[in-house]
Amino acid sequence: MPIKLPSTSLPAYDVLSREGVSVMSEDQAARQDIRPLRIALLNLMPKKIQTENQFARLIGATPLQIELSLIRMSEHETKTTAAEHMEEFYRPFQEVKGEKFDGLVITGAPIEHLPFDEVTYWDELREVMDWTQTNVHSTFGVCWGGMAMINYFHGVKKHLLDHKLFGCYRHTNLDPASPYLRGFSDDCVIPVSRWTEMRQDEIDAADGLTTLLGSDVAGPCLVEDRKHRAIYIFNHFEYDSCTLKEEYDRDVAAGTAINVPVNYYPDNDPTKKPMNRWRSHAHLLYGNWINEIYQTTHFDLDKIGA
Repeated sequence: MPIKLPSTSLPAYDVLSREGVSVMSEDQAARQDIRPLRIALLNLMPKKIQTENQFARLIGATPLQIELSLIRMSEHETKTTAAEHMEEFYRPFQEVKGEKFDGLVITGAPIEHLPFDEVTYWDELREVMDWTQTNVHSTFGVCWGGMAMINYFHGVKKHLLDHKLFGCYRHTNLDPASPYLRGFSDDCVIPVSRWTEMRQDEIDAADGLTTLLGSDVAGPCLVEDRKHRAIYIFNHFEYDSCTLKEEYDRDVAAGTAINVPVNYYPDNDPTKKPMNRWRSHAHLLYGNWINEIYQTTHFDLDKIGA
């Protein structure tokens, strides 16, 4: 089954169609006598369109019909995406908080240097996180979004690093029996791009958290929080092949001190085309998440969170 996007004029519609991902219009979806899974994307990234494409690509690759909704923080105005795009395709959280969703993705945000309570929209994001416990069946917190959730629900702290973790790091499958890791290899490569970390000993000290993927170098990566029906990932399976290259080129052009992304370019040579070695595991993880939602969510949306 394909993914139903908010509109055929959303840039992701053409991007995914060209890649062979099944997408459908509102009229096509209405003719199918099934209930699609309602998945929302709370997009906190500055490059909204790029982020939409990345997550829609992964969420739309399953055999299930997905209805994707795009959400933004109500008072925060992005300066890097056209106002017309935001007006046409996004709804502020305050407009959707009366609705129920099978799944919600909370993306990262380039504000990891700030304490959580200094983020301008922190109060509303706290409201969102509380709302997930009554109106969302399963929540996927990504990078800063995952750090915010694990901090809010469990008090696990975010620690600044003395250097940027930047590149592709091998991670170990710590819980092969987890439904989220179904089909995973014993280890896998995941893109990492952050100045902060969550520490494994503090996650272990919190109640009800299970680390599913971790790295000796990059630390804990994927954490399950059963009590809050959530999983948190601190790295970037959703990245395109050239996302790390774009970040590296941007910093080099700006004169910002940055290392060549680890284990990313062939022979560690930035003049060579980077290799994507995480795509299959990215599809596995998001496909497993969607499947787990499908297996456990209520057919009656009104019963979600009851």
